[in-house]
Formats: sequence, structure tokens, C-alpha cells
Amino acid sequence: MIDQPRTPRFYIDPADATLAPATQLRLPDSKARHAAQVLRLRAGDGVVLFDGRGGEYCASIESVGRREVLVALREHVSVERESILAPTLVQAVLAADMMDLVVRKAVELGAARVVPVRTRRSQTAGGERAERRAMHWRQIAIAACEQCGRNRLAEIEPLREFSELVAALEGAFTVALLPDAPASLLDVLGEVRPRSILIGPEGGFTSAEVGQLEARGVHGATLGARTLRAETAAIAALAIVDALGPER
Repeated sequence: MIDQPRTPRFYIDPADATLAPATQLRLPDSKARHAAQVLRLRAGDGVVLFDGRGGEYCASIESVGRREVLVALREHVSVERESILAPTLVQAVLAADMMDLVVRKAVELGAARVVPVRTRRSQTAGGERAERRAMHWRQIAIAACEQCGRNRLAEIEPLREFSELVAALEGAFTVALLPDAPASLLDVLGEVRPRSILIGPEGGFTSAEVGQLEARGVHGATLGARTLRAETAAIAALAIVDALGPER
């Protein structure tokens, strides 16, 4: 669906406030600034609020002050816009801008969760920096849900090591995009849809990593003869799986 102007949507963390019909809510500071200064909303303008637990609330701006924006909630609407497939994207961490892009587009394309993983060729550090990046990606996922209409938040998992990830893959139908794989993604999918899609880093998986994936029964697949950037491959794979629809 092409992005079109729509009623502004705001995610409200249940830890910050409780949404309920026929109540009044003070928007959190960051949301209030965005509503008043970026969107320039005024009293009477319609908005939509959601808390990530399903459905959404129709609401309207009641007042816009220097330090707060008050919203009047009306009815709860049990609309869902989740993908039937809701795959997991396992993405080797990319350079900052490209990883941000992958997280944003994965959420738009219906991924239920994104698992950032550190591979041999990943460009990432551990410790506090990794935690900060994970928090940053969660904010990107929230913004993407606000934009695309999802009412359930896509989960952004903490950074995982490749060896840890591989150990957890046994038993699930998983596809890894590999440029030298003998089969195309469409051939591999056939009548079954993957639980997880693995995408390597800018330099690809190492031969040792590919061997570990194969030993765990991961299915290798290619997107064609051209060499795609990692972020392009992630977006293309998710779009293909979403377009194919449910298993036959």
C-alpha cells in the first residue's frame, strides 16, 4: 500500500499511561512536542492512540498548551493490521544508517520481530553501545508502527552472538540468503513459509558460518544473479514472503 496522508497515530507505552474509552490523557513530552511543533495539531484535530496490545483508540486533541497536549479518548476499535505470516528477521548488524533502514522496513513489511546478530564480519561493538543501539532500534520500530498502522509492536531483541543464534535454530524452518545457493528463494519456499529469514552483513557470512547454518538444517536461497546489498536483500526477502501469502 502506498503511503498516504492519514490521521496521526501515537504509541502510548502502557507503563506511562492507561488507555480507556471516554477518558482524558496528557501526551508524554516527546509525543506532545511532535504533535504541537512538528505536526502542528490544534484543538479538535483527530488522532489515534494505541498501546501495542491490539486495537486502537479514536481520539481528538482537546487542548494544546506551552507544556502539554491533552487528548480526549473515545471508543476502542478492534482493528488489526498484522501480517498472517509474521516472520522473524535475523539481521547481521549493518552500518548505522542501513541497520536503521532495515528495522524500519521490516516493521512495515510485517516482521513480528527483528533479531540483530553479531557475525564475524559485522560492524558492531558490545556492552553499553550495543544496548544503546538496541534501544534506538526499538524507537525506530515504534515510529514505523505509528506510520504504517500496526497496533502491535514488532519486537526488537537484544543483540545476539552468531553461535548463540545457531544453537537456537534447530527444528524451525529457516531460510538464509546466500549468493551462491543453488536454489532461488521462491524454489526454497515452495508450499511452506519460513519462521525466520537470515540476512548476512555487508561482507556476507563466512564459509565457517555457512557451514554452521547448513549443519543446523537452514535452507540457503538466492535472490538472483545480481549481488544485492544486505539491506536490499532483507527488504526484498520480506516483501516476497509477504506477497506469497499463507502456506498452501
